[in-house]
Amino acid sequence: MTPPPSRIRRDPVRLTAYDVLKAVREDDAYANLVLPRLLRERRLEGRDAALATELAYGTLRAKGQLDAVLAACVDRPLGQVDPPVLDVLRLGAYQLLRTRVPTHAAVSTTVDVARTRLTAGPAAFANAVLRKVAAQDLEAWLAQLRPADEMDAVALETSHPRWIAQAYRDALGGDVDETRRALAADDERPQVHLVARTIDRSELPGEPGPWSPRATRLDGGDPGDVQAVRDGRAGVQDEGSQLMALALAAAPLDGPDELWVDLCAGPGGKAALLQSLAPGRLVALELQPHRAELVRKSGVREVVTADGRRPPLPDGSADRVLLDAPCSGLGALRRRPEARWRRQPSDLPGLTALQGALLDGAVRLLRPGGVLAYVTCSPHLAETRVPVLDVLRRHPELEQLDARPLLPGVPHLGDGPAVQLWPHRHGTDAMFLAVLRKA
Repeated sequence: MTPPPSRIRRDPVRLTAYDVLKAVREDDAYANLVLPRLLRERRLEGRDAALATELAYGTLRAKGQLDAVLAACVDRPLGQVDPPVLDVLRLGAYQLLRTRVPTHAAVSTTVDVARTRLTAGPAAFANAVLRKVAAQDLEAWLAQLRPADEMDAVALETSHPRWIAQAYRDALGGDVDETRRALAADDERPQVHLVARTIDRSELPGEPGPWSPRATRLDGGDPGDVQAVRDGRAGVQDEGSQLMALALAAAPLDGPDELWVDLCAGPGGKAALLQSLAPGRLVALELQPHRAELVRKSGVREVVTADGRRPPLPDGSADRVLLDAPCSGLGALRRRPEARWRRQPSDLPGLTALQGALLDGAVRLLRPGGVLAYVTCSPHLAETRVPVLDVLRRHPELEQLDARPLLPGVPHLGDGPAVQLWPHRHGTDAMFLAVLRKA
């Protein structure tokens, strides 16, 4: 039986964090869309908003690690615990293990969430389980639960699925220590990056970006308050994403430079930057109508709702083509706290097949001597080097250019000819770039 409302301490911060967890689980919602709305509706600001954000995003990121600890404290498989109760347990365990919230406060506030959103039974259960969790700190729990397999241990330590930890290790040449650093960077709060499209970046707030001549980086604040962002002269865009567009524009080209094509343009950030760089015509293609509308709203003049696998332009007509292909998004996990658990290895075959078909469409569109930039926001080799090797085999008329000189001043780009950026090396999303030219 639920206690009378007068006996329940309603904590708007914890309740908001719990409601985000519930929306992600029940509705497949995106936390970075749900949370801002709830903060506005509940008028949470300042420290309260910051704590709600930390609890919601942190709990989502740490789910695998928290579940490993909870499994050691619950007398049944976690799969038999009601999902709403498990959300409460994760929220409490996160506070106990990964914040400075005092033990008593973490337990009592979490029990109050259970009483408010659930019933007295789950509240008592949560109280008992969380007291077991509080018996050790995170370091002791990790030592107790450490798996024998090295990559299983890295996955637990960094709270990632093992397959993602292994994918990072493969992309980093097998370096386990750097793999740990790369995975740890997924838990760091990313800065907001702005891009100057039609103005100088000195007119934008923030520190100048270290790599893109058009970037600034903000530690906080709402970029929507920046007038240049509101009127389209600037935009919100990761600095690594900016570098991809700038690299295509700088790639060496023989002959005319009149038609540029963005083959998968939604939501429009790269297309808007390319339009400010193009000496001639830019055509942005986007299959999904709602995303095509976002491209138009970004200020791109010529937007066509069409499938990039069959671009509605003459074969051999494009001088430069950008293919920012749909991918797993493993390079932007720090921006999407639930994504590491939502993506599955079974997603990859469909994505890689689509990437290959889009590459074939891009090659048909490219004129002899034209250049193609293949870009993904993923370090997974199945989405980066493998598709490039495959398209080079299918199309002997292609040659791969060294992309490193197209990112001047950017360090730690590897042996080439492709480029892989990393959050822990460059402070950007983990963007991949390969530049191909049709002979």
